[in-house]
Amino acid sequence: MRPRGLPPLLVVLLGCWASVSAQTDATPAVTTEGLNSTEAALATFGTFPSTRPPGTPRAPGPSSGPRPTPVTDVAVLCVCDLSPAQCDINCCCDPDCSSVDFSVFSACSVPVVTGDSQFCSQKAVIYSLNFTANPPQRVFELVDQINPSIFCIHITNYKPALSFINPEVPDENNFDTLMKTSDGFTLNAESYVSFTTKLDIPTAAKYEYGVPLQTSDSFLRFPSSLTSSLCTDNNPAAFLVNQAVKCTRKINLEQCEEIEALSMAFYSSPEILRVPDSRKKVPITVQSIVIQSLNKTLTRREDTDVLQPTLVNAGHFSLCVNVVLEVKYSLTYTDAGEVTKADLSFVLGTVSSVVVPLQQKFEIHFLQLVAQKVKSLLWGQGFPDYVAPFGNSQAQDMLDWVPIHFITQSFNRKHFVLQDSCQLPGALVIEVKWTKYGSLLNPQAKIVNVTANLISSSFPEANSGNERTILISTAVTFVDVSAPAEAGFRAPPAINARLPFNFFFPFV
Repeated sequence: MRPRGLPPLLVVLLGCWASVSAQTDATPAVTTEGLNSTEAALATFGTFPSTRPPGTPRAPGPSSGPRPTPVTDVAVLCVCDLSPAQCDINCCCDPDCSSVDFSVFSACSVPVVTGDSQFCSQKAVIYSLNFTANPPQRVFELVDQINPSIFCIHITNYKPALSFINPEVPDENNFDTLMKTSDGFTLNAESYVSFTTKLDIPTAAKYEYGVPLQTSDSFLRFPSSLTSSLCTDNNPAAFLVNQAVKCTRKINLEQCEEIEALSMAFYSSPEILRVPDSRKKVPITVQSIVIQSLNKTLTRREDTDVLQPTLVNAGHFSLCVNVVLEVKYSLTYTDAGEVTKADLSFVLGTVSSVVVPLQQKFEIHFLQLVAQKVKSLLWGQGFPDYVAPFGNSQAQDMLDWVPIHFITQSFNRKHFVLQDSCQLPGALVIEVKWTKYGSLLNPQAKIVNVTANLISSSFPEANSGNERTILISTAVTFVDVSAPAEAGFRAPPAINARLPFNFFFPFV
């Protein structure tokens, strides 16, 4: 029994005797650098039995029905393009990347992009890098893949079933009819935000640019001003969208202890989901608290305990202390679209009836995982695991190749407190030991040992929004470990000659 309202799709049984685990057939069309894809020809298969090897999947036969048209063009789809107008590292499908960027890539983070896997035949794009070219080029292959599954969609007799049906637009003629068939609606602001947020959040297990950051209950709220200068707390913080806003909040000083937006807990208590719809949560850590007095002097607290707004009576007027004036988020993420760390800094102040309405400032910055980025920059593209001992060594003689030994060292700089510092790779030192091998008249250079040493140092953590220049270096040293050779000659040959017994006849 099928759901009402969904027209049937014709499902073709592709040879039950075929091996389900057979490899996918593909006819590639290759282009480099430029993404002007060449359409690959579709293979035409007959409907009569053929003498094909056993275990090979049978391709679908021709039919008079229409073939499904993919909704998404995989040739222009790029799932790793997270930053607008900026090249993402190792993202081979990013249109913002140039040949200079490809030269520092190590591999394609997303090598294959496919469409709907339920189709019997679908387009797929394969990305790779050609490091032999100068400069290095991106290789783009558009292929037709045959689904090896025995159940797949081959012919569709109702094309709208492959996508969502366009809703009927209300007008003066059909408004009453739509109201009777619908369940009603509400203009409640909380319901509207929650509804739109669920629609915008993708099902993929990663954050993409502009996607709201999910928390355990809804989304990370980032106050901002919309139609006026007044603060609106229902604005979601979006992934990779750096913001710095100022807005005004009208408050009743007598009720400052009850207003959530004035408390630190309102901003520090949520837990951000590591990826959308994930069970892994990233807590928000308070890194610093700065107290601003009425005369604008700033004092940093030694602890990071959460403080609550408190109403204090000072003679004929009242004061509210520990009120949030500034909030700074600093989020760390990876190339895979995961949030790994969330830091928070506060500026708290004292509010009197003179400064009401209150002005607040909010900032949010996204910092990429610096250690991972620097490490990939030092290793470069395709760092090998073995090196050849001679210049003419054969690739198939793997036992003759020399393995590379990897070492990681860490050094702590003086005057840095360990809990307030982070380890960053700063240098890659490669040591190659070689020896002279063979004859003294024509010795050959032979590599006997290779060591790659990644050296890390501790750097003090920067405050949110600050930048620091870090110098990195690479070095290669060649060490001659040849043993001293001594020139010599072979020992003279021993003469082992025997004279005949009658050699001195007739004298003896």
